[in-house]
Amino acid sequence: MKKWLLAAALMLTSGTAQAQSAENIRKIETYLNNIKSLQADFVQMSSNGGTAEGRLFIEKPNKIRMEYAEPTNVLIVGDGNYIVYNDTDLGQVTHIDYDDIPATLILANDIKIDGKKIKVSDFYQDSGSTQITLDYANKGDIGPITLVFSNSPMELKQWKIVDPQSVEVTVSIYDAKKDAELDNSLFKFKDKKSSPLNYKKKR
Repeated sequence: MKKWLLAAALMLTSGTAQAQSAENIRKIETYLNNIKSLQADFVQMSSNGGTAEGRLFIEKPNKIRMEYAEPTNVLIVGDGNYIVYNDTDLGQVTHIDYDDIPATLILANDIKIDGKKIKVSDFYQDSGSTQITLDYANKGDIGPITLVFSNSPMELKQWKIVDPQSVEVTVSIYDAKKDAELDNSLFKFKDKKSSPLNYKKKR
């Protein structure tokens, strides 16, 4: 069953907790807004026991590619206009609107956490990491997204969403490279007959 993967597309440590401050929020805004592109390996886990891994590519604004490793055989591609969820085993293609997934927050060029469109619903920071949960003022069915950063240096390490079925999905990224030049073909969907780029699990 791969419904939890589709739900994910439709998206800590010990120490002393600190209250959020304007300085903390501005630091997170600046970090996210300064990312031009990102590529990384990822591991995805859900609270219902689902696990997957693969390769992530992001180019701002609004372009994303998630190549899932076997045996998952799922490809998610967003070209800036819409997102395609392709289950290659079933040959099913689903189109998703950007406004319907919380994770597109990290794809925007100009993120403003000003309490208007995007507000902070939870915040935690200790000596090693910072965790912030962001909610949308006019969210409809969109749930909040939680971002986790390392502090020194500041790097995005993880995001978490809760889908409409109350399943928590966590995506952890590693071996990330910022601002590398990415081939634009990564963000163009091709069906399986066109031999799309496939991520292979490391052996």
